[in-house]
Amino acid sequence: MSETVSISKLIGKGYNRYWNDRHFYKVVKGSRGSKKSKTTALWYIYHIMKYDWANILVVRRYSHTNKQSTFTDLQWAVHKLKVDSLFKFNSSLPEIEYLPTGQKIIFRGLDDPLKITSISVAVGFLTWVWFEESYQLESWDAVQTVIESIRGGDDDNPEFFKQATFTFNPWSERHWLKSTFFDEDTKVKDVFAYTTTYKSNEWLTKEDIARYEDVRRTNPRRARITLDGEWGVAEGLVYENFVVEDFSIHDKVKNADAVTQGMDFGFKNDPTTYINAAINFDDKDIWLTEELYQKGMLTDEIFAWLKAHDHLKEEIKGDEAEQRLIAELKLKGVRRIIPSAKGKDSIRQGIQYLQGFTIHIHPSLNHTIDEINTYAYDQDREGKWLNKPIDANNHIMDALRYAVSTWSLKPTKRDVNKTIRKVKGLIK
Repeated sequence: MSETVSISKLIGKGYNRYWNDRHFYKVVKGSRGSKKSKTTALWYIYHIMKYDWANILVVRRYSHTNKQSTFTDLQWAVHKLKVDSLFKFNSSLPEIEYLPTGQKIIFRGLDDPLKITSISVAVGFLTWVWFEESYQLESWDAVQTVIESIRGGDDDNPEFFKQATFTFNPWSERHWLKSTFFDEDTKVKDVFAYTTTYKSNEWLTKEDIARYEDVRRTNPRRARITLDGEWGVAEGLVYENFVVEDFSIHDKVKNADAVTQGMDFGFKNDPTTYINAAINFDDKDIWLTEELYQKGMLTDEIFAWLKAHDHLKEEIKGDEAEQRLIAELKLKGVRRIIPSAKGKDSIRQGIQYLQGFTIHIHPSLNHTIDEINTYAYDQDREGKWLNKPIDANNHIMDALRYAVSTWSLKPTKRDVNKTIRKVKGLIK
């Protein structure tokens, strides 16, 4: 290195065992802000300089998401280690080269498995793979296909080792990551499984910590995952009828009986959200294909997003409480945006309607996956479940209810008969 850097000071507390571990599977689940991704990035940059035989494969569910996450984290790590002049960054591929030896850090996505199986390196061996946000990976089989790319080695070198690292937030105990790496009866061999929390991150500000801790007050179920790094539990979930799976968005939209959209509006503390749903009524399937989740959006910014994503001509059901915002968007050119259908007990009716379908979520919808895994019914003081959901972290869930309100809030036979009697009473 061109300048002396204290690794222990740079990493901070909580990661000594992680840093020195050499199990083949190094698995870290943790809370938001627990510095697991930043520490992993530092580990890779430090060790690719230490071992001239090492090359790294970085994998996310979708290749394009690497540029704004893992690629940026590794750039940050190079800068923190003060070795900028020793690395070349190619953001278009993306790819990172360690210039003194020609070793590479290669980025891929599971959306293009053929590009993974055909990887080769000119210097050394492909020895390490990092599966970032690995909760988004739908199957252990797909991961094993990638791991098969980690081949070859130097048996005469006592320092040589291969390793696959997984970092993720543990949204649901039903995920294959739990049974594969954490459950004693089913986990694979040669695993180091570790849990981290934001309390290991001494560089969080008081404001950061206060914001995190407020989640414990407003949504204890979500805090279990995002603060404590523990598995999300399925008990009490509003929707258990969902599956995260890859599918052709074009085909599902083209063959749907109906395609519908919903929006919930927020600003400083709550996000503005959008969800697109393709519905097959006979098969009772809903396919969720596109999402928006962003705080601080002004009316002009919402309009710009809808225009950029070609949604200006769609009939969008917006939160009926935001009549002024809906009117502003309509004047700007979102001609078919309307308030969602309104009815007595509309939340319960919307939920019951959606519970009658299988909800298929495309794995690119990160916020939808997060919400549906923590959207739970409330409990009374004795721990009994109530027939109403917790009103927190439900902005996409609300948008989804609005999207289907055309059907979920149709008048009942009783309502129709009541209207007929009223009309007959007016006719003489």
